[in-house]
Amino acid sequence: MQKRLADLPRLSKEVEKDSLKYFQRLKRRTPKTLDLTMRELHDEEFEKTDCLECANCCKTSSPIFTLKDIERISKHFKMKEIDFMNQFLERDGDDFYVLQTVPCHFLDENDNTCTIYDVRPKACAEYPHTNRRKFIQITDLTVKNTSICPAAFRIVENLKERLPLSGKNQTKFRSGS
Repeated sequence: MQKRLADLPRLSKEVEKDSLKYFQRLKRRTPKTLDLTMRELHDEEFEKTDCLECANCCKTSSPIFTLKDIERISKHFKMKEIDFMNQFLERDGDDFYVLQTVPCHFLDENDNTCTIYDVRPKACAEYPHTNRRKFIQITDLTVKNTSICPAAFRIVENLKERLPLSGKNQTKFRSGS
């Protein structure tokens, strides 16, 4: 796993332009079944993938914390929301609440478990967002996630194979989104 994680940024960078171009074309001719296809690819990948073996997302990036997340997690710790925010969070360049440091303070690096799993942020629960409804709206985020999450990388590469944007398969697509 460590070798795959070490190679992931390079591999992701090698296909990044192709992936961005693929998703630009996909946005112009979005298949009606894209969300279903993405859910299938996501489910197939996560039948083989154990996030506890990796936890690269927790080690290298921060989720966005919504106000509901902050309320729920601070209540879990029996803390005032402002105290939780001051202790763990900061505003990023887009004015979102994110962790002050990575790896995540709530990651147990001994076994890659989350110490707040039952109350974790929504962004963590949904990561890498590859089974989300209206997937076409988050393709840029997905391309970014391919450099962090080996599963996201494989899902995107599998999508390109399952829904190639050339030849006969183009007749299956409809214009618009």
